[in-house]
Amino acid sequence: MWEVIYYLDLTGTFAFAVSGALSGIEKRYDIFGVLFVGFITALGGGTTRDLLLGAAPVSWMHKITYLYVVLLGVVLTFLTHRHIMKWRKTLFLFDSIGLGVFTLVGIKKTLEFGLSWEIAIMMGVISAVLGGILRDVFNNEEPLILHKEIYATACFAGGLLAFVLSTLGAEEVIQIPVAIILIILVRLLAVRFHWSLPVATKRE
Repeated sequence: MWEVIYYLDLTGTFAFAVSGALSGIEKRYDIFGVLFVGFITALGGGTTRDLLLGAAPVSWMHKITYLYVVLLGVVLTFLTHRHIMKWRKTLFLFDSIGLGVFTLVGIKKTLEFGLSWEIAIMMGVISAVLGGILRDVFNNEEPLILHKEIYATACFAGGLLAFVLSTLGAEEVIQIPVAIILIILVRLLAVRFHWSLPVATKRE
């Protein structure tokens, strides 16, 4: 199971790197700027999670393949970004897969440190969404997840489902893919039907 998760994790890392690189290209950054934004988008969440957990060196330093995947995604995007724009729907699907996988990987790693499920779900969400937040911050933009898109909420829902399934005694081979599928479905449906969370209205 975790071997499959590993390859899905690499797929999500690649998609996040492309997403970050595209945002840098749209800002007209040079190749270093594009590489930097691609890197923090793809690996920023997992790096922050590991630092919070006291896991050093952080995970991508142990598995250098992640760094090569980011480099590949950024360089391909920089060289072929005009063509990649045509594949945005496919990239969005990979991005959604990455969101689900990053959440469950973060949860598993946190539980291995002996921490509670509440903290594990928080770390899972951080793993999945913080890279995108860092991308938006470095691009001097208001992070989308704070005011527009159902993004972190999908991760939280998947983490909560994983907790419920674990409490009911479900094996990892069941709870992990089911939770990932829920995150992907919530994300896809939210974008398809323009779902958003309530916003407080100001009194005049």
